Amino acid sequence: MELWIPITIFAAFCQNLRSALQKHMKGKFGTTAATFVRFGYGFPFAVLYVAGIHLMTGAPLPSINPTFLLSGAIGGLAQIGATFLLVHLFSYRNFAVGTAYSKTEPIQAALFGLVILGEGLTVFAVLCILLGVFGVIVISLARSALTKQAIIAALIGKPALIGLASAALFGASAAFYRSASLSLDGPGFLMQAGFSLACVTFFQTIVMGSWMAFKEPAQLELVVRHWRISVWVGLAGVLGSIGWFTAMTLQQVAYVRALAQIELIFTFAVSWLVFKERMNRFEVTGCCLIILAVIGIILFSN
Repeated sequence: MELWIPITIFAAFCQNLRSALQKHMKGKFGTTAATFVRFGYGFPFAVLYVAGIHLMTGAPLPSINPTFLLSGAIGGLAQIGATFLLVHLFSYRNFAVGTAYSKTEPIQAALFGLVILGEGLTVFAVLCILLGVFGVIVISLARSALTKQAIIAALIGKPALIGLASAALFGASAAFYRSASLSLDGPGFLMQAGFSLACVTFFQTIVMGSWMAFKEPAQLELVVRHWRISVWVGLAGVLGSIGWFTAMTLQQVAYVRALAQIELIFTFAVSWLVFKERMNRFEVTGCCLIILAVIGIILFSN
């Protein structure tokens, strides 16, 4: 098994945990604050990770270049926008539709990978990605009433548009992050990924922290006051990001983001095994489609 596969699965597990914590925080914080904690409280952990790599492996810190700065900045801004939109979706009663569209990220990541990095995919890989995305959409809409109004909302409703925009920004950020990490070219994939993450997270913290200080100081105060839960969000977020940056340094973004759909399997496993919640036939069907897609990606990702 190639190294990027278990790293991606680990990242998906951490992202699942971080999303659950952020959703819980949305009731206490506004959208901006719930978005900021991922970066602001994650940055110190990212720095510790880079320091650990340097001390344990002796890998030198990379030299920064213009491609790295530009790709990292664009990717960082895109991720802020994507996270903000995704958290904002929780404010809508019918956010399931928007969430379903937000899961089209692997398709959009493949497109951005082609445009930005010139990375092509095999026909079988494209079919696996489409199969996985379809499975996610089936799950996301499994408990929604498919009325005429619901179908119209799914096509042109505000949550759908927000979900699509979020997916596009996540896909773009993934491609730019890979571009930034690969541009360092030298100290090894662990240091390249970790250093990229630390720099991007620092940039995101400065951008969002400055915005909140001028525009939403009350939200910044809440983030500081509720530091205990914020620290856990930051830790879960940075662990997931370490996985994403490392996997995307080793493999094309389309494969990594497609395999990341396994996150939903973790969600349903916890619901079924821990909380004893039952799954309906659409959710079971969606999970089976995702599993088939994941198996296909693992077996035929080269």
